[in-house]
Amino acid sequence: MRLTKHWPAAPILLVAALSGCDRQEPPAQAQPPAMPPPSVSIAAVVAREVTRWDEFTGRIEAVETVEISPRVDGYIDKVSFKEGGEVRKGDVLYVIDPRPYRAELARAQAELTRARAGAELTAAQVARARQLLETRVISAEEYDERVAADAGARADIGAAEAAVEKARLNVEFTEVRSPIDGRAGRAMVTAGNLVATQPTPTVLTTVVSMDPVYVYIDGDEQTYLRHAAMARSGERPSSREAPNPVRVGLANETGFPHEGHMDFIDNRLDPATGTIRVRAVLENKDRYFTPGLYARVQVIGSGVFKALLVDDRAIMTDQDRKYVYVVGADNLAQRRDVKPGRLAEGLRIIEEGLAEGDRVIVHGVQKVFFPGMPVAPQLINMGDPPPAPSPPGPPADGMAGGEAAAKGP
Repeated sequence: MRLTKHWPAAPILLVAALSGCDRQEPPAQAQPPAMPPPSVSIAAVVAREVTRWDEFTGRIEAVETVEISPRVDGYIDKVSFKEGGEVRKGDVLYVIDPRPYRAELARAQAELTRARAGAELTAAQVARARQLLETRVISAEEYDERVAADAGARADIGAAEAAVEKARLNVEFTEVRSPIDGRAGRAMVTAGNLVATQPTPTVLTTVVSMDPVYVYIDGDEQTYLRHAAMARSGERPSSREAPNPVRVGLANETGFPHEGHMDFIDNRLDPATGTIRVRAVLENKDRYFTPGLYARVQVIGSGVFKALLVDDRAIMTDQDRKYVYVVGADNLAQRRDVKPGRLAEGLRIIEEGLAEGDRVIVHGVQKVFFPGMPVAPQLINMGDPPPAPSPPGPPADGMAGGEAAAKGP
């Protein structure tokens, strides 16, 4: 009888069971939650009547600038003003030693007295000669000589009076006075120094007027021709005939907070630069402007017209093209190419690409990464600043539960 060998089945089944346990399927991973659309501020395109303004750069200048020089020679006796301070017309700025000129005045007055006495004598001689001539005691020739002597004496009085007036003026000129109201510069000559009127008068100081002030600007040829065409067509009057308004801002200011008016246009263009010099006038009662300051100037450049306006912050640049993002009823950001114009009332004129009522993204446009991207719009008025961020609220229940679950055993 042949015996057949059989392997036990139990160990084989145990190995198969253990192998099956090692190949368990991994649990499915949770999908990350979808990101909410970014919050942006949108504003409707504004349509209103505006006036176009042309922008230039200019300089503040004084209406009057005077170099103070002496009218008589002499030594400076006193400096009577505060350097950099304001002075009034007629204030004494310098005193030149007046003693030589007072002495000259006294001499001239004595000469005048002598001339008057001589004239009285010749007048009396003429009166006696007239009587003697009637009785034929003297000849007509002698009478004529006395009349001529009297005329010469009266001429001497006139010369002496002129010398007295000149000497009196020289005494007055020893007090150097300001010819205008304004601000004085530094004292270029101090007490004890000799000043002269010849060959070149010594400059003692300068005085510039403070109110009003001028703003000089140089307009380019194309702008000048456009303004001239508007004046001829009657769109607005010429600045030669009417005080057209201007707006001015200094280097440290935003916008153009100061108002003035045009008062001068030169009679020719400079052929070397292709520009024409124009001038505006500004009030300066509070002494805000100092001659020599740089200024940004806006000159009225058109009549009134209707324009579409958007905030400059809504306009983006793509190489040589400008565009904005417009949000429709579906809250999707769509790109719209635009042609921007000049600034008007703090907003940018849009010449092409938008219609009245279009809602454009003003704040948060950098959050839009591609056209058609969904956004969470918040409506504001065009030109408003970005809204304040909302304070963080309490965590949602699901998040709190997740934290609790993560901390659990």
